[in-house]
Amino acid sequence: MIRLSPCSARPLASSVLALALAAALAGFGPAAHAVDGPPPGNVAWQEAGSDADIDQAFATARAQNKPVLLYWGAVWCPPCNQLKATLFNRQDFAEQSRSFVAVHLDGDAPGAQKLGTKFKVVGYPTLILFSPDRKELTRLPGEVDAAQVMQLLQLGMASGRPISQVLADARDGKPLKGSEWRLLAFYSWDTDEGAQAVPAAERGPLLRRLAANCPPNEAAACTRLALKSIGDGDEKNAPAPDAATRARVAAVLADPAQSRAYMDVLTNSATDIVAVLAPKPGAERQKVVASFDAALARLQADTTLSRGDRLGALFARVDLARIDQPKDTMHPKLPPALVKEVRDTADATDREVTNAFERQAVIPGTSQLLEEAGLWKESEALLRSSLAKSHSPYYLMSELGSNARKQGRSSEALQWYQQAWEKSEGPATRLQWGAAYLGALVDLAPNDAKRIESTAQAVFTEAAGQANAFDQRSGRSLQRLGAKLEKWNAGGKHQAALDHLGAQVQGLCAKLPAADPQHATCEGVFKAPAKA
Repeated sequence: MIRLSPCSARPLASSVLALALAAALAGFGPAAHAVDGPPPGNVAWQEAGSDADIDQAFATARAQNKPVLLYWGAVWCPPCNQLKATLFNRQDFAEQSRSFVAVHLDGDAPGAQKLGTKFKVVGYPTLILFSPDRKELTRLPGEVDAAQVMQLLQLGMASGRPISQVLADARDGKPLKGSEWRLLAFYSWDTDEGAQAVPAAERGPLLRRLAANCPPNEAAACTRLALKSIGDGDEKNAPAPDAATRARVAAVLADPAQSRAYMDVLTNSATDIVAVLAPKPGAERQKVVASFDAALARLQADTTLSRGDRLGALFARVDLARIDQPKDTMHPKLPPALVKEVRDTADATDREVTNAFERQAVIPGTSQLLEEAGLWKESEALLRSSLAKSHSPYYLMSELGSNARKQGRSSEALQWYQQAWEKSEGPATRLQWGAAYLGALVDLAPNDAKRIESTAQAVFTEAAGQANAFDQRSGRSLQRLGAKLEKWNAGGKHQAALDHLGAQVQGLCAKLPAADPQHATCEGVFKAPAKA
């Protein structure tokens, strides 16, 4: 597991060349779509891009009395490529797939964003297990060890109860089966886009309640829920940990088997857990950090884990080493031995990883690891050298833009963002990259009004050629673009440009039926619509 959230959580920098802008304004279509084809392995994935495709998949499921596994992803997404490199290519996954109907929903396929709204999926990747009658049984976490995902698949298929019912009973204090407690402990809250009506702000208290009600005979599930409740990132509202909580965490860190079992929580939430257990810098915090670092070092050296998981452990060690330094520190003070480990690991990763899926999964995370350790030149060099080896170089270009931006090289950053949009492929991806590029322009070149307006026009023109431009991720991208433009126009400094763009958007909205949810999203691009 690399240190990347589902790909909705991290807006990507993206861009367009002047020639591409002119082409878009002249009515030319977007770049060709590099479809995220069926994941690797001997699995009979059914490609879906319309309601008819989904209906057919569930008809097959009912006829064969099998559940449906829906995979929602994108060709460029690092965590999606991690799944392809570690889970979908496993022989036992292929054998298990005979027991379910495997459906692949590429976020850039025609109609995919509309289907995304139906299934409440936004972040790539999302894995959902459905019963044959379309009830959601569970959402599987993509960040855990592949072997654990296999176990969860079996639990989910055997359960038969929708996760909404399981969660409702757990909230009411009703008894649950042991398998249901394990499913709750592993449930993918990060990809639950309101599917179970649990707002993000309520997840911490809910996890704490579940951990408190978890029966003692389900110790592994109880510990996982407890760890997740501590590391949910809301330390301001988290209750002070008691002696039992401290002892539980200490036991997990000291026991190699337990550390391995909860690897995903420890690597993802190390600094959050430490901040709760030891809120202030000092001897107590350093004691917890030392215990954490020892556990993470074991995970980093554990060759039974994927390379991405081991990178995640090293990333967490770097985060802990700089926990008491300002978060925006460009050149943190780190132990020389740790810096050497980062360099050596990055070199080995670049040298040894040749599989295209694995490279797309781990190279972005490795470049971020180098940045986190203050090795900016090494990070940039790794990204540059990887461009020709990547099946989605525009993702790495946006990372290069971010790298340059953080170092104050605004012109260079915009050049990379510009190239990234030009190279980006797929309708939803191009809108996301275009909106992010516009955001970078507003932030880094706010006085270049002509360039900002022409870029926004190009993105809206591209949206006009897409049937689902205002659905799900695409709609959010366009709304982010509109919000950025309104901020740029604070005080009416660029009202003429906003009037032109507002008229363009209103023209798009007028073509959408009032009953179509896209219409409301379109109307919301500019909260206070500019005059037509």
